[in-house]
Amino acid sequence: MDLSVEGKVYLNGSLNNCCIGIEDGKISKIKKILKSENHHYFGNNLIIPAGIDIHVHFRDPGMTHKEDFSTGSKSAAFGGISCVLDMPNTIPQTTSVQNLKEKIRMAGKKSYVDFGIYSGITNNNLNRISEIKKYCNGFKLYMGGSTNSMNFDNQNLKLLQNINFDNKPILIHAEDKECLDNNKFKEKNLMDYIRSRSSECEKKAIYDIIENLKGNNLKIHICHISSSEGINLLKKFRNITCGVTPHHLFLNVENQKKNQSFFKTNPPIRQNFEREYLFKCLQNNVIDVIESDHAPHTFNEKSIEFNEAPSGIPGVETMIPIFLYLVHKGKLSINKIVKLFCEKPSEILDIPKGKIEIGRDADLMVVDLKKTCKINQDELHYKCGWSPFENFQAVFPKHVFIRGKHLISEGDLILNKGFGKYIGE
Repeated sequence: MDLSVEGKVYLNGSLNNCCIGIEDGKISKIKKILKSENHHYFGNNLIIPAGIDIHVHFRDPGMTHKEDFSTGSKSAAFGGISCVLDMPNTIPQTTSVQNLKEKIRMAGKKSYVDFGIYSGITNNNLNRISEIKKYCNGFKLYMGGSTNSMNFDNQNLKLLQNINFDNKPILIHAEDKECLDNNKFKEKNLMDYIRSRSSECEKKAIYDIIENLKGNNLKIHICHISSSEGINLLKKFRNITCGVTPHHLFLNVENQKKNQSFFKTNPPIRQNFEREYLFKCLQNNVIDVIESDHAPHTFNEKSIEFNEAPSGIPGVETMIPIFLYLVHKGKLSINKIVKLFCEKPSEILDIPKGKIEIGRDADLMVVDLKKTCKINQDELHYKCGWSPFENFQAVFPKHVFIRGKHLISEGDLILNKGFGKYIGE
C-alpha cells in the first residue's frame, strides 16, 4: 500500500469516518482503521471524489494567448477537478486522426490533471468515424455557430444512426443554425443577444435531435442547456443526458448592467425566470451534469464593442467551489454535488473515476466547508485574468489527489506539468 488517507469519507451516499488505502494509483482498501507509512489524517474534513469537467476549451493549439493546457489544467486542479475533456474547436480543429494524436501528445506534456479529447463531427468526416473513434473519448457536434465551430447540416443527423460509435458520447451544441440565421442582427447588448439567439433556437435543435435520434443506442448529451423550453422537451427522454453551466445557473441579463460583452456566451445567459427554472430542474434531478464550458478570452478581446466581442467565459476553477459554498449554506446536499460533478460524468465517459470505490482511480479532494472565501480573479490560475464570478462566495478544496498523488496541498501545487495522463490509454 503506497499511502492512506483518513477523514470523513463520502461512501455510497453518506459520510463515514474511515480510511482509504491507495496502491498503484487505485483505491485498494476502505476500512475503519488503516494506516500506511505515508498516512494523511484530515480529521473532520470531507473527503469526496475529485470532479470531472466534461466540457472545457483550453484553446491549445492555435489560441494559446487565451489559455493552454498548462494554465487550464492548473486552474482545474485548484478547483478540485482531476480530469477534463477538451473540445475540438481549436486551430486546427480536432477532426482527424492526425490532429487528435498531436493534441494528445501536446496535452500530455503540459497537463497537470488527467484529460480526454473530443473529436468534432462535421459534414466531411462522417465516413472516417470508425478510425477517429479509436483516438478520442467522445464527439462534439455543433448544430449552430459558436467560436471557431465546425459545419454540420441538420439533415445529416439521421446518418449518425448508421455509425457505430462504440458507446462513446456525442455531445451536442443545440442551437438551430437556420433559426440563428433568421434572427441575426447587430446586437448592442445582452438583451439583443437573447433575441438573436432565442430559446426557440435551442428548442428547435433539441426537437430535431429527439426526432432523428430517439430510440437508438447512441449516447447523446445536450451541452449547456439554457432555457425552460429546451429542458422541458428533454424531460420525457431520460436516455438523453443534459448539462448546465454555472453561468446559466447563477447569472441573468437583468443583473449584468456593466461590461456586458464579458457576459456574452453561446447559448446566452437569459432572464432570471429561466435561471430559476434551471436551478429548480437541478434540484429535481432533471439536470445530469454540471459542466463549466470554460471558454476564456483575454480582457482586451472582451473589452471591445458588444457586437464584435467573442463569445465565451471562463469557469473551470470556480465551478465546484461555488457549489461547495451552497453545501455550506445548506442549499444543496453533498450527495447532489458528487452526483453532478463526479458520478454522472464518470458514467457518461465510462472511466474509472468519480467514485470512492475499490478499483477506481484514487482521485480525491479534501474540503473544509467552514473555510469560505470570496472569489478574487487575481488569485485564479487560468490565463485570461478575469472571472464573471468575482466576489462570489466559495469553498476551495484544501487538498487534491490524482491517482493517489498529492497534487494540491493547502494552496501549493506539488506535482509538475505533464503529470496528467490521457484517459484513453
